[in-house]
Amino acid sequence: MSQISAAMVKELRERTGAGMMECKKALTDANGDMEGAIEIMRKSGQAKAVKKAGRIAAEGRIVVATSDDGSRAAIVEVNSETDFVAKDENFVGFADGVAARALEAAPASVEALMEGALEEARLALVAKIGENIQVRRFECLSAAGGIIGSYLHGTRIGVLVEMQGGNADLARDVAMHIAASRPVCVSEEQVPADLLAKEKEIFTAQAAESGKPADIVEKMVVGRIKKYLAEITLVGQPFVKDPDTTVGKLLSAAGATVTRFVRYEVGEGIEKKSEDFAAEVAQAAKGA
Repeated sequence: MSQISAAMVKELRERTGAGMMECKKALTDANGDMEGAIEIMRKSGQAKAVKKAGRIAAEGRIVVATSDDGSRAAIVEVNSETDFVAKDENFVGFADGVAARALEAAPASVEALMEGALEEARLALVAKIGENIQVRRFECLSAAGGIIGSYLHGTRIGVLVEMQGGNADLARDVAMHIAASRPVCVSEEQVPADLLAKEKEIFTAQAAESGKPADIVEKMVVGRIKKYLAEITLVGQPFVKDPDTTVGKLLSAAGATVTRFVRYEVGEGIEKKSEDFAAEVAQAAKGA
């Protein structure tokens, strides 16, 4: 069998608009023949998947799978084109299977996660449902000697929290807080330097507009940065269940620390196509 190179997969993706795993499988089945792979994709049930691959899949669901002892967990985002399909029992079952596989294998990438039976199941589901379905991302957390907290807000927002100390109830409360308050990171030390520099530049320009002396402007900037850091860090935010205390104080009182967290929201960062049905009808009428 011919060796399937990354360049071959890339070329087939560019020519068909299909996903990486579909292209790799088609090339394997065609023994590395590019035209043969394209023909296979057109003839087989994958053809429907190829046609759907270019569509934007910005709906879907977040799924969490947790080990029996609570020390490991996986969070996955699986996308569909419509919210209606995201509620379909076949889609739900597929998404649950992806999360279970991610927890079991902890693969290094989405491509590795989807190798074999899972990718075949995805293609079959695309053919059956008629929408583009993609596994967008996943992450696995493991807390050696600690606790993994999780929280799902419906099916669109999911959070995992890795915690040392505390208990399961606290971990879940912190995960719920993260779902609601969207912190950027755990503490000030983890704030990206470029993000902080950008905000400082903005605050400095705003303070300079006041016309006050330079030393006062500097104090104003320091105060605004301090407030900004409290707003975007987990430990600095007021706890959603008790705004009179911060998450940092809550954790300290319980002798707990959050090592890291993952927050997923369905479709975040995906540019959705804006559709104006009335405009489309008007345009069609004009063309006629």
